[in-house]
Amino acid sequence: MITVQHYLAVSGALFCLGILGVLTRRNAVNVLMGIELILNSANLNLVAFSRYSAGNLRGQLFAVFVIVIAAAEVAVALAMILTLYRLKRTPNLDEADLLKG
Repeated sequence: MITVQHYLAVSGALFCLGILGVLTRRNAVNVLMGIELILNSANLNLVAFSRYSAGNLRGQLFAVFVIVIAAAEVAVALAMILTLYRLKRTPNLDEADLLKG
């Protein structure tokens, strides 16, 4: 049987991979994928704790809320990346100082 510890182990692995992706990548799209991994690990925790509590659906409700917020975040971030690419012809975050002020 799968216990809550299994869910937490997978969630921890996803979180570590997401942090690794955010800290080691220069490409903005790869950084966004790392952020999505971090948010998905939080969603997995919310759903796992919701499943193992007594009939509580709050964790699943919060997970849906996080998914909606992540979709909005990706839309705004991709617009910024496209603007950076249009102005500098590179998606590297080292060149992102152009978008100041």
